[in-house]
Amino acid sequence: MVYKQWNLTVLIGMLIFSWIGISVAEDSTATGTVFLDTNKNQVKDDNEKGLSGVRVSNGQDVVQTDANGKYSLAVSDDTILFVIKPRGYMTPTNENRLPKFYYIHKPHGSPEGLKYAGVAPTGPLPESIDFPLTEQSEPDTFKALVFGDTQPNNMQEIEWLAHDVVEEVIGTDAVFGISLGDLVGDNLNLFHPLNEVMATVGIPWYNVYGNHDMNRRAKVDRFADETFERVYGPTCYSYDWGPVHFINIDNVHWSRDEENNTVYFSEVGERQLTFIRNDLAFVPKDQLVVISMHIPLTEMRDVQKLMNLLGDRPNTLSLSAHTHVQHDDFIGPEHGWHGDDPHHHHNHATASGSWWQGTFDEIGIPHTTMRDGAPNGYGIFTFSGNKYSIRFKAARRPADYQMNIWAPWEVAEADTGKTDVLVNIFGGTKLSKVEMRLGDTGKWKPMSYTPQKDPYFQALRKRDETYDLERKMHTALRESMKPFIKEEEQLPQRGKRLSFGVPKSTHIWQAKLPANFRKGTHVIYVRTTDMFDQTFSGRRIIRVR
Repeated sequence: MVYKQWNLTVLIGMLIFSWIGISVAEDSTATGTVFLDTNKNQVKDDNEKGLSGVRVSNGQDVVQTDANGKYSLAVSDDTILFVIKPRGYMTPTNENRLPKFYYIHKPHGSPEGLKYAGVAPTGPLPESIDFPLTEQSEPDTFKALVFGDTQPNNMQEIEWLAHDVVEEVIGTDAVFGISLGDLVGDNLNLFHPLNEVMATVGIPWYNVYGNHDMNRRAKVDRFADETFERVYGPTCYSYDWGPVHFINIDNVHWSRDEENNTVYFSEVGERQLTFIRNDLAFVPKDQLVVISMHIPLTEMRDVQKLMNLLGDRPNTLSLSAHTHVQHDDFIGPEHGWHGDDPHHHHNHATASGSWWQGTFDEIGIPHTTMRDGAPNGYGIFTFSGNKYSIRFKAARRPADYQMNIWAPWEVAEADTGKTDVLVNIFGGTKLSKVEMRLGDTGKWKPMSYTPQKDPYFQALRKRDETYDLERKMHTALRESMKPFIKEEEQLPQRGKRLSFGVPKSTHIWQAKLPANFRKGTHVIYVRTTDMFDQTFSGRRIIRVR
């Protein structure tokens, strides 16, 4: 009995000691140095100096390095430490051009039971967690590429992304890129081949966490991003490039409903709000701040809290994707914005368009037109001081392809004044000026901003519906012919039907043709000037009979 009681006492003591040890491990202090890595070996050598005044964070607190480049921060057993890249310096990048600006501290690794691999146990906290930086030139004016949802579901769609979008930006004069979430379509094993394709662009690439980048077997939101963290690092972080301050956030909150189905909603959450507040404390008020997220700002439950943190800063921009349409919101007090001018939120076009759907073109890539009638593509952002401009680029189209004009091929002379011309300005906003004229000598007349469902996209959907039966017959024909023809000679597939709904497009303008216009073949001319004073033009031939 005494022996058993002693054993029990020892066991309780061991448990208490173990609990104390875990408690200490979960509430420790990390220290290290941010240094100038002159030989680029990513190791602090004795002759390499620390850099003072560089910000470092644990995801909530933000501190600056001292005169010797040293910092200290509290860490738990689930912390990612990262350096906030200062202007004129760059962090290392890995073989796929992903910035290496962080250290993951998860002594026990990610929880078990995840479908896709998370972070392996990192072990005890190192004595010093150092961050190497190298010097680079960062002028006041520079370009960045921005991709909305690349979202491949398989290797075939990664191939389409490579040939349709990525190949044309190889050798770009942009200095870095941003992907706005939904990097893949739930298959997180595709992160690596996707990153290999994106690396061919040749520039560093920063990534935002999206709802299709989640580890859906996680039991709580906290662990849904474990695979993303293993590959890309923190889901909330910031960096300076030139005179601009960038913040990337995770605004996807994941959970399960009563029937254990995966559901999500959009919010920033208190932890990230704390980081943003502490981060902005070091950012001058007149500096341009660009916040990138996945789900549009207006859909966030705590949008007012985020807007309150931006206060009345005069130079801000926020970016999202997610919706597979392109539109712009100008945020006011109804969402907590306090600035003199509205806050500009740009919901970006997607590289995947309509989820890689649509009939195939002549080289076997689906047209994947977005639901607002705009083609799939990407953005070229030009930053200059605290100003910016956005230029949409349609995939595999000329740079000046910026609109689609919808008008009949033929119209009776008596009906011209009753005939509508619609134009979809792909990157247009309600601040764009759009005008039309008929013929070389016609007078320019303003077109009315008239958001509506895009007729071109509706026609595509109708065409796809008529192809649906043909597609099924085509598939049956392929199967029946397999025994008689070689594999390389088998008939090509037709592509996926456009299966999603058609929302109003927020970049359509409308006007009537001039009344009683003379018979003959004429050209409709459209010109537009956008909110950045960029001008574009388009043409469409029409016959008046």
